[in-house]
Amino acid sequence: MPEYKSPQSEPGMEQKFLLVFLLMAIVIFAAQYFMKKNAAPLQQSNSAKQNQQTQPAQPAPAPPPSPAQAAAPQPQPKQKKSSKSAKQEPVSQQAQSESQTVIEDDLYRITFTNRGAQVKSWILKKYSDDSGKPLDLVNQPASAKYGYPLSMWSYDESLRNRLNSALYVASETGTNAAPTKLVFEYSADGLVVRKSLEFDHSYVVRLQTSVLQNGSPVYAFPAWPSGFGDENSTYAYGQGQFEYQFNGSTEHLAYKKISNGNTLRGNYDWVGVSSQYFGALFIPDNPQNRYVVTLRNSIDAPTTAGNNNSTKPADVLGAAVGEPGETNQRLFVGPKSLAVLESVSVSTISGADKDLRSALNFGYFSLIARPLFIWLRWTNKYVHNWGWSIVLQTLIITLALLPLSISQMKSALKMQRVQPMMKSIQEKYKKYSMRDPRKQEMQKEIGELYKREGVNPIGGCLPMLVQIPFLWAYYRMLPAVIDLRQAHWLWINDLSARDPYLVLPAIMVISMFVMQKMTPQAGMDPAQQRMMNIMMPAFMGFLFYNLSAGLNLYYAESNLIRIGQQWVINRTALGREMREIAAKRARKKDKKT
Repeated sequence: MPEYKSPQSEPGMEQKFLLVFLLMAIVIFAAQYFMKKNAAPLQQSNSAKQNQQTQPAQPAPAPPPSPAQAAAPQPQPKQKKSSKSAKQEPVSQQAQSESQTVIEDDLYRITFTNRGAQVKSWILKKYSDDSGKPLDLVNQPASAKYGYPLSMWSYDESLRNRLNSALYVASETGTNAAPTKLVFEYSADGLVVRKSLEFDHSYVVRLQTSVLQNGSPVYAFPAWPSGFGDENSTYAYGQGQFEYQFNGSTEHLAYKKISNGNTLRGNYDWVGVSSQYFGALFIPDNPQNRYVVTLRNSIDAPTTAGNNNSTKPADVLGAAVGEPGETNQRLFVGPKSLAVLESVSVSTISGADKDLRSALNFGYFSLIARPLFIWLRWTNKYVHNWGWSIVLQTLIITLALLPLSISQMKSALKMQRVQPMMKSIQEKYKKYSMRDPRKQEMQKEIGELYKREGVNPIGGCLPMLVQIPFLWAYYRMLPAVIDLRQAHWLWINDLSARDPYLVLPAIMVISMFVMQKMTPQAGMDPAQQRMMNIMMPAFMGFLFYNLSAGLNLYYAESNLIRIGQQWVINRTALGREMREIAAKRARKKDKKT
């Protein structure tokens, strides 16, 4: 069955969505204005700044200089050798034919080739692709063009090609069960290379590499150069990010901010690349002065998953991380699941997170989004269905915000009660121009009126604005957590993707229209109210129809609960008074027309 992907995480979409909420806030304030009429009025690194294609900003106040200019032209530092060492040539060591080694565990099945000592397949057994097969994190088309995982990246292209095409001698062949150790070795013509990998029962691999030329360290780093296997459309490639934790802060940078072959150097607790739900993150044993090379290349990708007849250029991201000569680090390759990320320890020198939890990007409202997800995950332990967990959490949140809705109505009612007195004050000062100092007396009198009557001019807006961070947190949380990937609920096969039948967006639009019709707008012009009753639901429907089913479920249910709340409030003394004022205003308006 085809998967309908949500574009809500496309580059720039988050800013657009935030702009929408700002516009909504403006509309809310404007409505208050009509009610009261004329009432009181990545720091960037030095090397990145020189690169106009915009490289990842290093958040350190004074980051170390990039070695791009110094190291790239002459990647191998020259060292003076004694005549004794010059005579000691390393023994030639290379395989005669290509072979494969498989490392297997309950979590993964990794296939290595001794040609280049690199990975040909990295299957995660607990996750499946769109066709239901075990997910291979190796992006085969991109890797064939730009390099496979754990290939070596060097500034010297000829050396790079040699490192990744040589036949290494493997310590193990065939299929091997974790925990185990695998070593690849190669030496010829003064070039000595060694890769050592240790596997356990987790998504973390210990990686040690050594590259020497005539005994001197070579600028050659292990890399994850070509994205991920779940990137099967231009949309999916657009989710790729270059991520790192640097000097205590975490950055998630889209492809537009990455340039190919640029070098950063600094104190990286961890650094790597990710797709929407999976990541390959290097974790240095010593995070100080780490070399990081950012990789960005172009590939023709299907416009939609499974449609190879229509393609468009897309950007595939990668990273190479290490030290000249010998590199000691760990490599996390797996799901960006909060529970998994929190289980991976990280050595930091800045007092930042001691694990990989910040690799899961919850956006600007992470202080709300992260606890919301932890709560949702806890609920799912008992409900055993992510859709019903969202339903239950939404019910609790909406009921908890009920006092704010009542407060909003009370504030609007108070504004209506003082409007005759406000108009009297305004008439008193109508003859003075806006530049006349006596006009300030009008504002002073209106302020005293507000104080005397207990009116807060923005009291009707604040309760609405308080609810926006929850919606925004849901917007960032639901498409970010892998737990909702391919999660079923009723007719929906994937809560992280679009509702294939658009049922939830339709419910959201209709319920929003009904709710606005039921809500008394005593201070708003009837013609304006009719326009808002149509335009706002239509606008929100246009915005939400292509977003994730989980987000639409939250919003649609919230509206349905608020309809019930409004029905009850309309039958209270407060609600009846609001409706009477609104009806009286409408009758007066009809008489004038």
